[in-house]
Amino acid sequence: MSATASHPGPFRRLLQAADRGLNRLYGWKYNPIYQSGTLVVVLFVVLLVTGLWLLFFYRIGAPWDSVARLTASRWTGNWVRGLHRIASDAAVVAVAVHALRMLVQRRSWGPRTLAWVSGIGLTVVVLVCGWTGFVMVWDTFGLALADEGARLFEAVPLLSEPIRRTFSGERPVPSAFFFLNLFLHVALPLGLGLLLWLHVSRVARPVLWPPRALAWGAVAVLLIAAVAWPVPMFPRADPLVIPDRIGLSWFYGFWLPITQSLSPGVVWAGVLALTALALMVPWLTRPRQPPAPSEVNQALCTGCTQCSLDCPYEAITMVARTDGRAGEVARVDGSRCVSCGICAGSCAPMGIGPPGCDGRSQLSRVRQFIQSPALVPGDLVVMGCVQAVGDRAEEFQAMGARWLPVDCVGNLHTSTVEFCLRAGAAGVLILTCPPRDCTHREGPRWLHARLYQGREAELKERVDRRRIQVAAVTAGDALAAITALARFGEQLAVLGRPSLEPEDSLDAECETAAVGEDS
Repeated sequence: MSATASHPGPFRRLLQAADRGLNRLYGWKYNPIYQSGTLVVVLFVVLLVTGLWLLFFYRIGAPWDSVARLTASRWTGNWVRGLHRIASDAAVVAVAVHALRMLVQRRSWGPRTLAWVSGIGLTVVVLVCGWTGFVMVWDTFGLALADEGARLFEAVPLLSEPIRRTFSGERPVPSAFFFLNLFLHVALPLGLGLLLWLHVSRVARPVLWPPRALAWGAVAVLLIAAVAWPVPMFPRADPLVIPDRIGLSWFYGFWLPITQSLSPGVVWAGVLALTALALMVPWLTRPRQPPAPSEVNQALCTGCTQCSLDCPYEAITMVARTDGRAGEVARVDGSRCVSCGICAGSCAPMGIGPPGCDGRSQLSRVRQFIQSPALVPGDLVVMGCVQAVGDRAEEFQAMGARWLPVDCVGNLHTSTVEFCLRAGAAGVLILTCPPRDCTHREGPRWLHARLYQGREAELKERVDRRRIQVAAVTAGDALAAITALARFGEQLAVLGRPSLEPEDSLDAECETAAVGEDS
């Protein structure tokens, strides 16, 4: 529960500014850059459907002519090819945004390393699929890609003869070359399935599809763009003719102007250096002192399995007890735990959580929070995720509220909320990240379920829900946080001042939950 707000760097501030703007336009549920990863899946489906249709018209023996006929067909080919092309460009953008978001938010190290490394593999497959698709058209750009690729691969000491001569114009390009491109263009997407499975294999309940309205909206935008801006046909590939223009794709051929001016050795050295740097990101972004994984107090664990169910990373399993008691006990896999503390919020007897963040530690911190300085009956308490709110202590204090930051609202034990209200707080406002941008994936979801839907460890029925408010705030949006507090204060004014209750009963419940801890 303890949290320290850190100052965001320039890239994170830019990301937060983009989030604020898009959230005002679309709302957090439909913010496209929150959904950049799932939009890649939507785009892949669009590419698969349109690609299968285009495949019926493609001819290996006459690649350019078959694509030209297809492009000339207004009803059966032109817009389909355009949709296929625009969706492939959009996929590169979505992949780049998703990777940048994970990097800026430092969600790439430790247990998330596999997701980052497999994401690099997914990116490479997407780019290679695009390159083979452009070569299949066999226009001036396709020839430039093939010729430059051959020049680079000739520098690798594995080939028995120069392959660049294939594109010199001495003889027709063999059909086997186009068959190989077609095979790779069709077969490589099958590998995306395996890489995607690896990409999400360490998370529970992976979200692979965006909200329906956003998915259909994205497809509609792509379709309109494909109809409004038809994809042109560039001149046929001819190695003996210097083309006036090359229809360069800046999404898939951005590297051509750079590599063509460099020697193959320099290009390969640059590729290897960039690849090594990308693979080292999990270690470069790792904190100097990584947070400790959750720990289980076997004396308190009742074997209810709730922490195992709620863990976003499947880091908790139930195993047979070894302390002589019947049943099972929770066990934390430290290699998968990201120390989000969501398990602490799900444990009614407060027997699990990262060191210093379990339920009992949270109650101890809340007692200190209430006593120093003493909580004045009628004060407002604001609890919030530091990832979203940052440090707003002075601003909230100026509005007559007390600020208690937390690492993740999913870590918040409901007893702490009840404790504040029993101590005389007029109300408790909980500020969360937008649910689709939670650093720990499911914090706002489980908090809401525990407060309002009876999910373990639920907020007791005796607590007046009218004095509790949950509001999602875009990271860095101070105005939204202050506005939420002002509105909540207006709602509480109608209810009047709360009655001050003794803390004894709550303390007694906590002691009962801990029976046997010292035995």
